[in-house]
Amino acid sequence: MRPRSGIGTMTGETSRKKLLIVDDYFEPSRDSNAPIEMLEQYFEAHGWAFDRIGEEEILASYQGSWAQYELRAVWREEDHVLQFLALPDIRVPADKRALLYETLGLINEQLWIGHFEMWATSGVLLFRHAALLDSSGEATLTLDQAETLVEAAIDECERFYPVFQFVLWADKTPAEAIAAALIETQGEA
Repeated sequence: MRPRSGIGTMTGETSRKKLLIVDDYFEPSRDSNAPIEMLEQYFEAHGWAFDRIGEEEILASYQGSWAQYELRAVWREEDHVLQFLALPDIRVPADKRALLYETLGLINEQLWIGHFEMWATSGVLLFRHAALLDSSGEATLTLDQAETLVEAAIDECERFYPVFQFVLWADKTPAEAIAAALIETQGEA
């Protein structure tokens, strides 16, 4: 395990500029763990704290607007699948789980990539999606793919975090919570 210190809080625009500056730094290796190595380089370039957990898994930390997110990627070489998870610090109490399942159904209808789920045994809420990488040769993860995996997960967690809070702590119905949390502001104050 190779821990790194520092947690980034860059905005999307700032991180894009940094990636352009360090773009030459990203050179995917050609071994079987290249997807995890690309994510390691991505996290390192952003200055985010991360740990390699064996050869096929990496765990990173990102401070969002609403919460600290645990970002986890697991590479399954035999299937050529990279699974990516983002875990906001939300544990669902047993008495709210049925209501949250309804909320998850309404939210997941709106997503193009990935989905939210709740682990039944622990009540842990997470966002998950996977990438099927080319199985014809060496499975590599490009910088663009890494950025899409990470940013899609963070963006969806940030967008829907208030919905979960409204349902869990403000006793809103799932529909009320979505309507309240996703109000688009127009103009400037």
